[in-house]
Amino acid sequence: MLQSSASKHDADYVFHELTRSICPSCRRVIDAQVLLRENKVYMRKRCPDCGPCEALVYADAAAYVSQARFNKPGTIPLAFGTPIVEGCPYDCGLCPDHQQHTCVGIIEVNSTCDMACPLCFASAAPGFNLTLEEVEALLDDFVRTEGRPEVVQFSGGEPTIHPQILEFVRAARAREIPFVMINTNGRRIAQDERFADELAEVRPSLYFQFDGFERETYRIIRGDADALEDKLAALDRLAERGLNVTLVPAIERGVNDQEIGRIIDFAIAHPAVRGINFQPAFHTGRHLAHDPMQRVTIPEVIGWIEAQTASRFMRSDFVPVPCCFPTCNAVTYAFVQDGQVTPLPRLLDVSAYLDYISNRAMPDLGQSIRQALEGLWSSASVPGSEKSRAQLTLSCQACGTLPESSLGKLAESMIMIMLQDFMDPWTFNQKNLMKCCKEFLLPGGRQIPFCAYNSLGYREQARSQLIAMEPRRRSARRRGERFVPEPVHFDVRPRGAAGTGVAPLTGVEASTGVAARP
Repeated sequence: MLQSSASKHDADYVFHELTRSICPSCRRVIDAQVLLRENKVYMRKRCPDCGPCEALVYADAAAYVSQARFNKPGTIPLAFGTPIVEGCPYDCGLCPDHQQHTCVGIIEVNSTCDMACPLCFASAAPGFNLTLEEVEALLDDFVRTEGRPEVVQFSGGEPTIHPQILEFVRAARAREIPFVMINTNGRRIAQDERFADELAEVRPSLYFQFDGFERETYRIIRGDADALEDKLAALDRLAERGLNVTLVPAIERGVNDQEIGRIIDFAIAHPAVRGINFQPAFHTGRHLAHDPMQRVTIPEVIGWIEAQTASRFMRSDFVPVPCCFPTCNAVTYAFVQDGQVTPLPRLLDVSAYLDYISNRAMPDLGQSIRQALEGLWSSASVPGSEKSRAQLTLSCQACGTLPESSLGKLAESMIMIMLQDFMDPWTFNQKNLMKCCKEFLLPGGRQIPFCAYNSLGYREQARSQLIAMEPRRRSARRRGERFVPEPVHFDVRPRGAAGTGVAPLTGVEASTGVAARP
């Protein structure tokens, strides 16, 4: 037999791993290949019904591969909310297969907003307003599963326009949850000085939507070119009342990626701001038209930070967050004094302390310092809090370059810069999902990981059921009666997808409480 004259050739990528993802069209769970090509990470998958697709996952393949050493062993919650029936990601949650507890519990107190942003993962629109009884039940269940929860965030919609938002904060405080955050666009704070005074009485931290300074940025992302004026007014009011703020810019390629350095300069200078959480735009809910091969990822934002701050912050200053999957978050802290910015990783080898693979022996105070750094490099870290200042002070004892008398003052002058990359249907990776530590809290004891809630259909089903309860809520209010909510139930398997054909969970199966494994 004659040999062929054709020659074999190598693929133009390295096959890194096989995982499970979803089809961005029908949301069917399918296999996905994670590929390394030209020092970038891509996800390639094929749906039997909808065909193939590919998306950029991470713009630095070398960093993606090396960051596995920051994968901290998960902390198991005291109790789970659902049994394992269909398997991940259909049994959220949390089910016993989940590999991390809830660092941040998110309660969407309403679906209504006073803005109509073109970029809104919650697809905010009129629909429901939770009652105080519902929120108290969610908080009680959070305490049941966590024992001592660290952070609860009230979100929406726009939570500040809920008439009972201050009571919600008090309810969280009454359960000794130390860090209570309100996610806000700032509009009511700017326009209602009395409300700002009332916030000062209950003293939440503010997780503050802030995308830049240019009118075109706000026109494209928020649908309101004049939104900046209210935001600046709100920040000034919060500063006057001594409330701490984390700015949250959504970064979209070609829209506001050139404003990152200016946002950092503004944050350092503004007395209310203690941190920034840059979030590459992800595409669930309402979102802008996008090319999944050109999405913004964490390494690009870090590169823009270095370039736009003249290397005051550098790539080496950012370390992955170990409590979730390491490529989902990166963070640094910096001390700011007399205009001088000193990132903590330049004083202390943070990477060495948070390396869970090499597991090197710790020097004196090493275990305590690691625990302090774990607290700082955590999704539950709240910049400006007493806990974060104490953790910074302990961490700096290891560097030996600062006099002990100055540590407390420096800790009060810190700023945090975090980057959070949420998954969407194009980049959904079940491996990452199983380590997620940010969960939506829902009636009936369900805690749904953030990226599952927004990508798989959980949000749509929860909203439909919460809206259906609204007439009974209003009736209870009119009668002065206590509203007793019903548990929410889910079946997010795609309808008509080949090979499903499994009966939906019954009410008992969906809402049963499951004891945590030892």
